[in-house]
Amino acid sequence: MWRVPHRLCLHLVRGSKLSDAWNRPAAFMSTLLINQAQYAWLKELGLREENEGVYNGSWGGRGEASVADYEETVKKAREAWRIWAEVPAPKRGEVVRQIGDALREKIQVLGSLVSLEMGKILVEGVGEVQEYVDICDYAVGLSRMIGGPILPSERPGHALIEQWNPVGLVGIITAFNFPVAVYGWNNAIAMICGNVCLWKGAPTTSLISVAVTKIIAKVLEDSKLPGAICSLTCGGADIGSAMARDERVGLLSFTGSTQVGKQVALMVQERFGRSLLELGGNNAIIAFEDADLSLVVPSALFAAVGTAGQRCTTARRLFLHESIHDEVVNRLKKAYAQIRVGNPWDSNVLYGPLHTKQAVSMFLGAVEEAKKEGGTVVYGGKVMDRPGNYVEPTIVTGLAHDVSIVHTETFAPILYVFKFKSEEEVFEWNNEVKQGLSSSIFTKDLGRIFRWLGPKGSDCGIVNVNIPTSGAEIGGAFGGEKHTGGGRESGSDAWKQYMRRSTCTINYSKDLPLAQGIKFQ
Repeated sequence: MWRVPHRLCLHLVRGSKLSDAWNRPAAFMSTLLINQAQYAWLKELGLREENEGVYNGSWGGRGEASVADYEETVKKAREAWRIWAEVPAPKRGEVVRQIGDALREKIQVLGSLVSLEMGKILVEGVGEVQEYVDICDYAVGLSRMIGGPILPSERPGHALIEQWNPVGLVGIITAFNFPVAVYGWNNAIAMICGNVCLWKGAPTTSLISVAVTKIIAKVLEDSKLPGAICSLTCGGADIGSAMARDERVGLLSFTGSTQVGKQVALMVQERFGRSLLELGGNNAIIAFEDADLSLVVPSALFAAVGTAGQRCTTARRLFLHESIHDEVVNRLKKAYAQIRVGNPWDSNVLYGPLHTKQAVSMFLGAVEEAKKEGGTVVYGGKVMDRPGNYVEPTIVTGLAHDVSIVHTETFAPILYVFKFKSEEEVFEWNNEVKQGLSSSIFTKDLGRIFRWLGPKGSDCGIVNVNIPTSGAEIGGAFGGEKHTGGGRESGSDAWKQYMRRSTCTINYSKDLPLAQGIKFQ
């Protein structure tokens, strides 16, 4: 059972006003949040004092899901697939449309829960739910377009058809930083492709997983479809390992750290399974001498401190041409000083807390390591003197581009700033890190833009021009290269990863021409 706690990741506490929640020590709380008037909206999401964390058509489970819970859920999901796979794709799209509409109806309260449990500011929490709604809309149209071509055959009276079928059961493991959107990217596309889904969300955002699943379950119930089409197991690493090793899981989509992603990839590959990995990103912004600084400064600010630096697309490195370095750093420091910090539910606040105390420790460790390696903290670098997991957004200069700490992804609002002289060297610096998720340049030079987009430019999966590294749209495929994992989610032809392809040759003639001109007498 998952209890609506009196202490979430933000150390929420009792208070007579909503804005007091982030300003009082957790030890003073004496009741569960759901029993306090200002959190009564939690009940609109179907949450109670205690919430079962396993769903396979019915709710169950106590505490983290057990292996027995997992086995029962997989069994029910596979049974549900036999029904769901027979539903025509456009009809599946209609069900996904209804899921999108149900999410729209709950967008404010569900966005509030994202802010409450994860810690991001409210506008980002609501925006994350909107991404799920958007991908549902996208998937509805896609449900009428998925399929392969009819190809010309070299043999008379023959046709070649590319047939696409669902993989069956799609396992989806999501991370704490986007506890709704990433599931939505996978779920909506997997569903219209004819798959059923088994979700394991992050343990620290379990209430979000439960609330989202309740919304989906109601739609499936109203459509007289098995609830196990969208199953849930709130569990720990043992459940994740079971999913990775399970040959019944046709595709495992994993979002998380590169370190854990490597383990997942090995377990899946050991059974010759299929995985979709969305791992870390050590993303860079490059500003050339001709860059529009009125774009560079807010872009770097948004990309570096948005979601308190806890996006996989967060900008962690900023390369500035030597002719503009000092001016941009000074402008950034002034912009950082104006960041409004506080209660994530306050509409005027732009910057909230880190997700956990462990994240705060990692932040401090990275700042100290940067100093040891020759860096100078020109802004921030400390824990804020206020309740909760608040740290100062931080700018570090003076480091070499290839020192260890720069090549280490730290999930925190730390921006390392460097000088560069030439296009050739800075393109190399962009690509020298192990991850390859997102990247961006700021320039007016058309030739440079296309060199950046070309084979000798950025090696990332997201290659931007004159916009930040974060803020990807659902219409494009989302993902990265190298240690980012190579997976693609969301738009474009990412749907193909959720299906298996067959090449079918059909002989509609009365003859039997054989390959390589072979003739049997």
